[in-house]
Amino acid sequence: MTAARDVVVTGLGATTPLGGDAPSTWAAALAGESGARTMDNDWAERYELPVTFAATIKVAPSEVLPRPEIKRMDPSAQYAIIAAREAWADAGAPEVDGERLGAVVSSGIGGIWTTLDGWDTLKERGARRMLPMTVPMLMPNSPVAYVSLELGARAGAHALVSACASGAEAIGYALDMIRTGRADVVVAGGTEATIHPMPIAAFAASRTLSLRNDDPQRASRPYDVDRDGFVIGEGAAVLVLESAEHAAARGTRVYARIAGVGLSADGYHITSPDPEGRGQVAAMRRALEDAEVTGADVVHVNAHATSTKVGDLTETKSIRTLLGADADHVQLSATKSMTGHLLGGAGALETLFAVKAVQERLAPPTINVDNPDPELQVPLVRDTPEKLPDGDVVAVNNSFGFGGHNVALVVASA
Repeated sequence: MTAARDVVVTGLGATTPLGGDAPSTWAAALAGESGARTMDNDWAERYELPVTFAATIKVAPSEVLPRPEIKRMDPSAQYAIIAAREAWADAGAPEVDGERLGAVVSSGIGGIWTTLDGWDTLKERGARRMLPMTVPMLMPNSPVAYVSLELGARAGAHALVSACASGAEAIGYALDMIRTGRADVVVAGGTEATIHPMPIAAFAASRTLSLRNDDPQRASRPYDVDRDGFVIGEGAAVLVLESAEHAAARGTRVYARIAGVGLSADGYHITSPDPEGRGQVAAMRRALEDAEVTGADVVHVNAHATSTKVGDLTETKSIRTLLGADADHVQLSATKSMTGHLLGGAGALETLFAVKAVQERLAPPTINVDNPDPELQVPLVRDTPEKLPDGDVVAVNNSFGFGGHNVALVVASA
């Protein structure tokens, strides 16, 4: 094992409910736009769905990818390859030996469209009509497999699954791959494509989805007293991570550093967070220690904040517990108010937002908070972006998932 090395971000890519690439997604977030919209289908009528809207992808893969690629990839892999190609180009397509190049792209649920379509085909048309590519398309590691094949990444191709923390955990794993000397460059992120009637019905049955069918764009409202659940979203975000030495040697632009990662598990409940936030506090504390910074250094947090009654306040309680009086100086953003919840892609997209916030010294807004919850314990950025301090800054991105998974990433100035 080699000595730990600084890890920097040199490329960004995304396809989301706000835009078909990273710049348009970030611009829409700064403008406070919502990606939630009424779905253009008859699912509610056919399946008696109680929810008629979602944060659907802004630019369809059919507008970007050739038809042969679309036919052999589940939508989750389509989103990932679109984001990865953009991130790789944005990084300047670095020249790197494949043995020193890794890929870590996660999904919380995997190829559910392929799985359910395959089952329908079997039931209705028989085994002879099953597509030969069904298994490679439905595998949860299919997105990272396609990314690694495209780039020739042979240092490792990994797909960690930790529900809604998957995308953030992928970036944390990529950080460790570079620090420990397994790779010089790693393409990392998360993807999800679950806007399908079955997952929508399942989440609705668990009473976690917003039911604001009459006002989709205002449905995701973290920290508002009238929040009633999250808005399901889809898309992908991918970052190119490099050792600082490798990036400097090729003279490329650097957005920010991924300075630390903290992981923990609640050991409490399959869907609900520990109400005391012990696991969340542990993950954030470990991330700060790993980055060798203190709570006084943190100026911005991109919160997990899904717009659920319990989860939002548990997180701010955890931030206050960890930072104490230093929490008064943190600018908190809840960007799911605009993007919806990308599940396994959320942590990656929100890390991308944290990277851009640090680079541009701008904390993105939280929209739809008309009546802030009186129990909110951290200053919230509302409606318009707020400037971060000049000089070096430190941000934290939190991602939490069903099963009690907690991931915190520290993003710092380059």
